[in-house]
Amino acid sequence: MLILSLVEDRARHGYEIGKLIEARSGGRLTFALPTLYPTLLRLENRGLIKGRWVEKAGERERCFYRLTPEGRRVLAEQRATWKAYIEAVNAVMEPTRA
Repeated sequence: MLILSLVEDRARHGYEIGKLIEARSGGRLTFALPTLYPTLLRLENRGLIKGRWVEKAGERERCFYRLTPEGRRVLAEQRATWKAYIEAVNAVMEPTRA
């Protein structure tokens, strides 16, 4: 869900995705690069993201990933499930009013 949400608005390369996860979570979440790239490949094989290799002058070639229409559908489902989960946890944790 995190990776899909980060490539929802624009294409990003793997290293950028890993760094954004760490930065946006205040360092509480990290994604080791050796596990990130196999995850990206699995998401691509499932048709949720699409990679495109880009070579810029003076830089090495990088694969930029973007969300596919199927990825958008799955992300919407995951967000709804996550929201329902958070609501259920919050309901349990709230003190009862007697």
